[in-house]
Amino acid sequence: MHILWLDAFHGGSHAAVSQGFARHSQHAVTLLTLSPAGGWRWRMRGAAITFAREVHRRSLPPVDLIVATDMLDVATFLGLTRDQLVNVPVALYMHENQLTYPLPPGRTRDLAFPWINYTSALAADAIFFNSAFHRDSFFAALPDLPGRYHDHQERDLLDALAARARVLPPGIDLARLDMPDASERLSVHQTPTLLWNSRWEYDKGPETFFAALRELKRRAIDFRVIVLGEHINPRHPTFLAARDELERYVLAWGYAPDLETYRRLLHQADIVVSTAIQEFFGIAVVEAIYCGCVPLLPDRLSYPELIPSHLHPTCLYRDDDHLADRLCEMIAMLPDLKRIDFRAIVVGYDWSCMAARYDAAFADVVTTRGYGDFAAKTHR
Repeated sequence: MHILWLDAFHGGSHAAVSQGFARHSQHAVTLLTLSPAGGWRWRMRGAAITFAREVHRRSLPPVDLIVATDMLDVATFLGLTRDQLVNVPVALYMHENQLTYPLPPGRTRDLAFPWINYTSALAADAIFFNSAFHRDSFFAALPDLPGRYHDHQERDLLDALAARARVLPPGIDLARLDMPDASERLSVHQTPTLLWNSRWEYDKGPETFFAALRELKRRAIDFRVIVLGEHINPRHPTFLAARDELERYVLAWGYAPDLETYRRLLHQADIVVSTAIQEFFGIAVVEAIYCGCVPLLPDRLSYPELIPSHLHPTCLYRDDDHLADRLCEMIAMLPDLKRIDFRAIVVGYDWSCMAARYDAAFADVVTTRGYGDFAAKTHR
């Protein structure tokens, strides 16, 4: 097949998945992308127009399938390209959504963006979510979106949307994290090393993580910490204060400048911790587990899907207030925990395994075309 992949917010996990699929798929993939420089709000509003102009400028070979990610207004794009992309099926891939994404304190949700997610889903033949948690939370909240209006809510369409939703985890280039020399991990610091490799924003709960570290310090627990992750403001007051207070425990702090540094630091850590209040999948955690870290994750969001149920009591915590207690327990148990093959839990997310799943899922969208046709849905 020839797949046209439209990535309106080409950064972070969005870019990694689109580029990874293009490299590993058996199909021919044309990527149209826009970098995140303009901000996600402008991408959701304007990318459809830009992509439509690009389609008209190019001499594309016949397209068998369009794959669009959640930052694109799919309905507008299809309307603007109806002369070029006639009757081409569409798959919508949802990395995130603007209906259930938690907002920072004091901010009111602009319903224009959830509405774009909704109409994009209506226009698509299949909707792929990166986790079951993401799918279920989206459809649980969706009825309230049209439900807030006084008439013509068209709620009967929602069941048809849910029936077309599937779970397809992101493929990850985990092989790039393999150390050239496997023995290098033997030379790491002997003191237990905690890793936090999340984006430096409110939705990843940094205050909870730093509060737990302060409690470990108060209890005179010996540890080291590596704090990584993408940050818009490297001088965020929460992080500046934490670094000053925890300075003697810090092995690394800030955005890793290159793959070699990132890989080395992941392999140097012993326990990866998440304190997120929003996570639709958890690529960074999967990468750390692949590199040998024992996970300690909140028992919420997408994390229970990442960890086998028999390891939930060990690796998931229910109460943020007791995170420090759980860290103390895990540090004490670390020699035994390191004998568990956590890497085997996540290795299946590597593109060497996932590419075939993506190819089959997208081929199925083309084969079953017509099931998601909007006109057909409205007459059911």
